[in-house]
Amino acid sequence: MMELTDALAAEHAAIFAYGMIGGRLDGDEADAARTAEAAHRSRRDALLLRLAERGDTAPVAAPSYELPFPVAGADDARRLATLVEERVGAVWRAVLPAAGRDDRTEALAALVDAAIRATGWRQAAGVEPGTVAFPGAP
Repeated sequence: MMELTDALAAEHAAIFAYGMIGGRLDGDEADAARTAEAAHRSRRDALLLRLAERGDTAPVAAPSYELPFPVAGADDARRLATLVEERVGAVWRAVLPAAGRDDRTEALAALVDAAIRATGWRQAAGVEPGTVAFPGAP
């Protein structure tokens, strides 16, 4: 069963990855990467507050994360951004079944946000189809 702490760990990893992604993109795509990173930071901050209010121990961000492949240029950055959003979406989707009402609302919003960003990155990379039937599904 996934919990909000798992979602927080996924948000930490996404923030790290977008640091690498944004450095490999230019123009509108660099702006999109900054916007995505800001969205993940915002969701992370909200999770930190929610967990603190409950008295839960929040996982801290690792000093570094291992990326799934080298990011040498813009094509790799787009591919990584897509993968990041798919993985974050999968974690949030896994939170849904056990979540209470407020957490379920947040998890669904996070899943939708990740799915929309993943679609944008797939389109930027020229991947077809640009959308998936069940975002976050294994």
